Amino acid sequence: MPHQDAPAATLHSGSVPTSDTSMDPGGEKAVYRTLLESTRAIPWKIDWATMRFTYIGPQIETLLGWPQDSWISVEDWSSRMHEDDREHVVNYCVAQSIAGIDHEADYRALTRDRGFVWIRDVVHVVRNAAGDVESLIGFMFDISERKRIEQELVKMQKKLEALSFEDGLTRTANRRRFDERFQADWDNAHRTERPLSMILLDIDYFKRFNDRYGHVQGDECLVRVAAALKQIGRAQDVVARFGGEEFVLLLPDTDEATALTIARHSCQAIEALAIPHDDSDCSPFVTASVGVNTVIPSADAQARDFCESVDRLLYGAKQNGRNQLLSA
Repeated sequence: MPHQDAPAATLHSGSVPTSDTSMDPGGEKAVYRTLLESTRAIPWKIDWATMRFTYIGPQIETLLGWPQDSWISVEDWSSRMHEDDREHVVNYCVAQSIAGIDHEADYRALTRDRGFVWIRDVVHVVRNAAGDVESLIGFMFDISERKRIEQELVKMQKKLEALSFEDGLTRTANRRRFDERFQADWDNAHRTERPLSMILLDIDYFKRFNDRYGHVQGDECLVRVAAALKQIGRAQDVVARFGGEEFVLLLPDTDEATALTIARHSCQAIEALAIPHDDSDCSPFVTASVGVNTVIPSADAQARDFCESVDRLLYGAKQNGRNQLLSA
């Protein structure tokens, strides 16, 4: 779609003509106009020298509500475009038109009642014998339904992407998401020389819980524990199911003292659920063993080694009798 080379103040207003012999080859004006005005696409023509519409199809009023004779110049086209689209679309179309390049542009055209319709403008640049731009001819297409479908597909794609990083049972992050974030947070901690903490948590005697209460109750236990941990986790943290009855809290930019506080709160939150566990050797209720560690990664440190150090601390807590926290 075109735009004036000169400032807007130099444009002249006028009315849209009812016919245009330049769009009527072969003297078959009636047939040609019928074809143009019966299609859902909206034909238009602009004179390059004056930047004025010499024709626009009557379908424009049905689609946007603006009367056919109100489309005088390119100012009407640009002013009836959504403000978020206007600058980049106008600049693009101006550049392409000046270069004599046929082009397309998608934008939201404002309706007379202040709604909008998604439009695809397909523009052909007409040159004279000397090669100078003489006029622009194009069609406007209503692509609102296509855009709606595209937006729904984007939403669905985002939802599927989110689900691919989510544990299906507990709705915490899954191992794939944890691994991705762990490496990113590790690299960031190394670059900024800021602490990174990790809490690894294992539900005590969970196999016995399943054997006594059944797997349905076991799943419900995991869901409730996960929900409690998500309440503890902050916006920047990752709460993930590490595997089976193990959960991990990844705490970026978190020092040792804060990590220990979060770990203790996590243990207390699980105990506060008061889920009966008659086959536990350490409590009448479901509890957890916890390992927690903090690191500021050095140049030669490995993320895997740090993760394994937290796992060893968790193992030590279990070996010491469970229902306890062990830190480095």
